[in-house]
Amino acid sequence: MQDLEQQLGELGFAGDDMVVPFQVDALDVRGRTVQLGPLLDAILSRHDYPEPVARLLAEIVVLTALIGTSLKFEGKFTVQTKSDGPVDLLVADFSTPDALRGYARFSEEALKTAVDAGKAAPEDLLGRGVLAFTIDQGSFMQPYQGIVELDGSSLEQIAMGYFRQSEQIPTAVRLGVAKLLDRDDNGQPRERWRAGGLVAQFLPEEAGRMRQPDLHGGDGDDGTLSHSPDDAWTEAQALVETIDLDEMTDPEVGAERLLYRLFHERGVTVYPAQGVYDRCSCSRERILGVLKGFTAEEVDDSVEDGKITVTCEFCSTPYVYTPDEVRED
Repeated sequence: MQDLEQQLGELGFAGDDMVVPFQVDALDVRGRTVQLGPLLDAILSRHDYPEPVARLLAEIVVLTALIGTSLKFEGKFTVQTKSDGPVDLLVADFSTPDALRGYARFSEEALKTAVDAGKAAPEDLLGRGVLAFTIDQGSFMQPYQGIVELDGSSLEQIAMGYFRQSEQIPTAVRLGVAKLLDRDDNGQPRERWRAGGLVAQFLPEEAGRMRQPDLHGGDGDDGTLSHSPDDAWTEAQALVETIDLDEMTDPEVGAERLLYRLFHERGVTVYPAQGVYDRCSCSRERILGVLKGFTAEEVDDSVEDGKITVTCEFCSTPYVYTPDEVRED
């Protein structure tokens, strides 16, 4: 465990694609922060998403990285939206220990209509639906899923609502996305995607202190508690709300500088950073297993030019099979 000032002076910065856990003992706050650079740029550029879609997917990927890296067991954490908006599906998952991927599905026609009408805000593009958080610990454990409504709020607000209502943990979330212009090694101009985020949670030793007036979590809880919000959490929330979105994407700021700016008066501790990588869990064998579940008619309908080609929606890797491979018992 390193004090932040020591880390700044002796160890340097974690850098891009590294999730940095932190703790502020004086405020009973724990959290994680991250700046995604090359990883995010690879995920978004692979599909050449329109900018409004890319920004939405970037937020989901950041949120997944922040929460997924907190898993203390082997498994997969997935964040997924399903809605009636122009971007009707967003999905990102984190597979332990460090694999992150993401995918978006959208209607080009509906997206153009929304943009032309001036309704390109993230909440407009999502529309109404649900946001699901799923934890899968493998075949011997029942997956856990928490669901919260997409109600026209931002993803930040929806995520905070999920933790407040479903997990009963007061949580502050900040997410930021940017497209930066610079030059490549040959001096040619290029665009690169970056994103950052921070999750802070109020976890005092005395559990009763976590009960906030706006916390509607259990049966019979109407949210009308008699006491005021905890002063420590009020202060922590106020500090997190001062984060400028540019700070979360600026490579010159970095995770450690941001944490120092926010919490240095209270004393902040950072822990070793955890790297996340653009790694897909697809494989030739796994997809073949899915194809073998097709009926004979479905297999025949899938054949084109004498072969069956399946392209992974996440990483765009094509897998080619012969009909005989799929029909084998």
